[in-house]
Amino acid sequence: MKKENAINEKTKTRKAFVLAGGMGLRLRPFTLEIPKPMLLVKGRPILEYNIRNLIEHGVKQIILGVSHKNEVINDYFGKKFDGARITYCKEEKLLGTAGALKNAEKYLKGKSFFVCNGDEVKDVNYSKMALLLEKKKALGVIALKKLKNIENFGVVELEGNKVLRFIEKPKSWETESRIVNAGAYALSNKILRMIPKKRRYSLERDVFPVLSFEQSLYGCKCVGQWFPTDTPEKYEIAIKKATFFRRWFDAYNSN
Repeated sequence: MKKENAINEKTKTRKAFVLAGGMGLRLRPFTLEIPKPMLLVKGRPILEYNIRNLIEHGVKQIILGVSHKNEVINDYFGKKFDGARITYCKEEKLLGTAGALKNAEKYLKGKSFFVCNGDEVKDVNYSKMALLLEKKKALGVIALKKLKNIENFGVVELEGNKVLRFIEKPKSWETESRIVNAGAYALSNKILRMIPKKRRYSLERDVFPVLSFEQSLYGCKCVGQWFPTDTPEKYEIAIKKATFFRRWFDAYNSN
């Protein structure tokens, strides 16, 4: 990962916001006592996978958007984790993916930052996204993955790496594209101006369609293994099939 970190050294994207406040209703009873991002995969919280992935790409400050059972997250990660400063931004009421981001605006000073869903097990090349954001002078770059089944995902239609259309959870007949949003982004700080304060607002439904219309949104095929965990069946697949974590955890266990 040294080469990739060198790329991010150039772009200087050092902050990340992680969405970690969902209720995990479809995973009950597992999520009655712990928040969904703290469910274990291979003995580690799902959220830890995302945090270590961001740190690997040079992130020094991570803001966690928390709500449900947030004290469990705070107790585990504390104020500093593996060299990165951890800040907690609590939502008193759920504001959606963009509303949660706006709620953390005071922590997101600087030219750009990363955003990711904290309840998915995924391996993302954030440095590659940061470089594309800088190169295209874009407002946003989305991490993309090609799937056979696009049901319940956001789908993009591309021209090169420019997003021509972003469609959140389309019917199969609405688009021929099978390239989906993998829940990780590099965003310009300017995007925060588009989001109203203290209102429920969505990146996927309210922000990305506008950016694609304005031709300021790009896609980056930079995702290795990726396991959404929003149902018990998908959670089980993540537990059985995830392997990329070994480059982090095996190294720690051998010390």
